[in-house]
Amino acid sequence: MGAASDTGDSPWVRRQEAAEPERGGAGRSWRGGDARNGRRAQGNAGGPPPFGPPGTPVGCAWWLLPLALLLVNYLVVALFFPGEGAPVEVPYTLFREQVAAGNVTVVATRADVIEGEFAAPITVTRTGTTLLGQEFAQELEVRRFRTTLPSFAGPGLEELLLRNGVVIEAETISEPRSPLLTLLISFGPALLMIGLLLWITRRTTSPDGLGGLGGAFSFGRSRAKRLDAGDVKVTFDDVAGIDEAENELVEIVDFLKNPQKYTRLGGTAPKGVLLVGPPGTGKTLLAKAVAGEAGVPFFSMNASEFVEMIVGVGASRVRDMFAEARKAAPAIIFIDELDAIGRRRGGAIFSGGSSEQEQTLNQILTEMDGMSTKEGVIVIAATNLPEVLDPALLRAGRFDRRVTVLPPDKAGRKAILEVHTRNVPLAPDVDLEEIAAITPGLVGADLRNLVNEAALLAARLGRDAVTRSDFHEALEKIILGPERKLLLKREDRERVAYHEAGHAILGLVVPGADPVTRVTITPRGQSLGVTYQRPEEDRYNFSESYLRGRIMGALGGRAAEELVYGDRTTGAENDLQQVTRLAYGMVVRWGMSDIVGPVSLASQQGQFLAGGEVIPREKPYSEATAEAIDKAARQIVDECYQEALRLLSEHRDALERLASALMERETLDEKQVLEVTGIARQVSHEDVPEGS
Repeated sequence: MGAASDTGDSPWVRRQEAAEPERGGAGRSWRGGDARNGRRAQGNAGGPPPFGPPGTPVGCAWWLLPLALLLVNYLVVALFFPGEGAPVEVPYTLFREQVAAGNVTVVATRADVIEGEFAAPITVTRTGTTLLGQEFAQELEVRRFRTTLPSFAGPGLEELLLRNGVVIEAETISEPRSPLLTLLISFGPALLMIGLLLWITRRTTSPDGLGGLGGAFSFGRSRAKRLDAGDVKVTFDDVAGIDEAENELVEIVDFLKNPQKYTRLGGTAPKGVLLVGPPGTGKTLLAKAVAGEAGVPFFSMNASEFVEMIVGVGASRVRDMFAEARKAAPAIIFIDELDAIGRRRGGAIFSGGSSEQEQTLNQILTEMDGMSTKEGVIVIAATNLPEVLDPALLRAGRFDRRVTVLPPDKAGRKAILEVHTRNVPLAPDVDLEEIAAITPGLVGADLRNLVNEAALLAARLGRDAVTRSDFHEALEKIILGPERKLLLKREDRERVAYHEAGHAILGLVVPGADPVTRVTITPRGQSLGVTYQRPEEDRYNFSESYLRGRIMGALGGRAAEELVYGDRTTGAENDLQQVTRLAYGMVVRWGMSDIVGPVSLASQQGQFLAGGEVIPREKPYSEATAEAIDKAARQIVDECYQEALRLLSEHRDALERLASALMERETLDEKQVLEVTGIARQVSHEDVPEGS
């Protein structure tokens, strides 16, 4: 109610968004919910590697790289960081002549050494003898000079310098660079790069086992996480609520433990097992349990980790992972979210070549096709989108078995709660069967979160055990969010009360509707009020009358507002979204319209994701059929809305009493709702036990 929806898209409240009949259950209540890891041998057997310790690059060509780096570094330093040119030694007499000629601009002295600069360069001839005894003469153009003051020189030098305008510095103009600093600037960066490269190569092993540069740049090495037999602590005792899927994998475990039992009669183990189902149902946990029960190494990797920007890396990682698994056989390879690389090929055909994803997929197909069942390597993959996978991946000989892991039923939810409450102290008033009954549609991950939230709430309140109220509070928090302290005007609270009362009244008077267990106008999350309806038993098939009743119940809030106030508000937004999904589902998925007929026109894209695809993005039918679909869906909604208005008009007194009670008490449970309204729940012929 209000700016936000009044129920959310939850299967625990009256109008569950995900109540898809073909999935079974009420709302979304579907069922199911050696260290041989050492380094590879290097070098020759029985002795040290021929080219140094493990990780040392092989071949003399390796040393060309550091030498080249040193040379490049030296040239770069000489080009961009040149040192100051050294002064040229000149005779003292030449120095005095240039001073007298006014060609000296500045001088500086340290001890008996004089350095300076000429205003205009002069040419000096230097003579000497080579190593072979030959005399040579070299002419140099000198600007900076150095000379030595003779011990017998007279005191008139200073006067001569000042008279000719020469600047006299206190110290020498240039100081020679420290040899250590020169060495550091010239070769330091190159030495640092070489050291870093050596460190990387010693920490990385190349796919071919040689180390060195192959390891430093081994993008193609598998990044699969390996868990050895003793590291996998998960067993089938930790998996609950998905017994059907668990039983399918028992044979896989038995084969890994006793392969001769099956091969002696000519049978072969499946090469691959594909786990499909909604998120959070325990697919990864189930794969770990298989490895834990079988006591074999477990290689786990997400499919998206295969693909990199560099072309060919994904295929290389696939090869490396399968090679590692074969060495550790018997072993299990687990690829999560297989649809990231296993999508149907052909999407890149117009781009001029195969994409990296397709190359990775091709390599997986090759590895699985060439993998012998005698090797003892079994591939287990998980996905939420089996319909987008490439057909070559699903054929026999690759993924031989397809196991559907669906959300758990009531018994399964109770078993999951028992697993997650092993180490949680429970109060005497906690009944796990009751909690399982009020949580249809929750999967294993949701139930674990529910137990955790309830435990945190109890700890925050200082309790020694988790109580029943903690579980109920945690459930509401998960569904709708935390309670909000909104200061609503009385008019707004009254409108919310009538809105929720309309939902509740229709939940009581519509035959076969799910029982109303709680009504509240306490704001939570983005909702201003909530009406909870919980099925008494898990449903696996839905009739047309039940679905129409769901639509009428969802329209109850809007109908009550129009009946009482004569206008409409934004509070029915979520109700209308659910109504639209149900109405179009009845028409395009389940053939419940006489206008369109018994045909299925909806795409199955995302059937295991929340809501699925009711209205396909690309219509596989004509515009005339699309108009007929819209007309049929609109007709269903209009008929249900008129019926909702009629029923609320007949029970207007009960509507007024329930709204007043909500204004007074804010929250009413099932017993209080029945007492206030005085209406006995209508039971349809579907709910009457056989023979009664």
